[in-house]
Amino acid sequence: MSLIALDNLSVRHGGNTVLSGVSLSIEPGEIVTVVGPNGSGKSTLLRSVIGAQKPSRGTIRRAPGLRIGYVPQKLHIDPTLPLTVRRFLSLPQRVSDARAAEALEQAGAGTLAARQMAGLSGGQFQRVLLARALLSTPQLLILDEATQGLDQPGSAAFYQRIEKVRQELGCAVLMVSHELHVVMAASDRVICLNGHVCCEGAPEHVATAPEYRALFGTGTQGALALYRHEHNHSHDHDCTRNHDDGHHHEAAE
Repeated sequence: MSLIALDNLSVRHGGNTVLSGVSLSIEPGEIVTVVGPNGSGKSTLLRSVIGAQKPSRGTIRRAPGLRIGYVPQKLHIDPTLPLTVRRFLSLPQRVSDARAAEALEQAGAGTLAARQMAGLSGGQFQRVLLARALLSTPQLLILDEATQGLDQPGSAAFYQRIEKVRQELGCAVLMVSHELHVVMAASDRVICLNGHVCCEGAPEHVATAPEYRALFGTGTQGALALYRHEHNHSHDHDCTRNHDDGHHHEAAE
């Protein structure tokens, strides 16, 4: 059973249609990346999935009791506020020391509990936000451009951590990103969005799809060339794929 299934979803803001006729599903354990230009409706899509945005048309079906963890694009914390990482994890709902320590360890932030939030580097801050999202042991982890502001090695390390979390928890991951070449290496499926689903499928197929190249141009293709994909599944002509068995993703050096 799908964790989330969107059927013909449309969302309007004021008089503008932001999303139109979007249908997609997220299956247990898969990593799905949504890419698209600014203003393409990516964040609106995520807000719809978590229930913060009401669609004007269409349906959203969630698996009963679905646990969702959310890592926002950014979170502002007053730098003058004395707030340790451990205390931050108990806002707004208190969690045990053991659970906090476990989540920090899973997020690769196991040594940061006593640190002040205001003193963390960008990468450390994002790992703490990830730990907070993991407190509920989510079945679906959602990330909204969670590596914005990190350099490329920092982004790559963060996405490797996400891959490890997926392996350990068995959760699905839905993420929006602008870092195409890094993200492609970790994704099972890529959805290209521009108010509607332009193209969807395995990363190396989407990267060469005319709809994708029309949105991002050929310049981006150089970055995507970093991606190497070993697989044993076949592709349909509509940019979807058929599974045979396992597949492996690897980013070229």
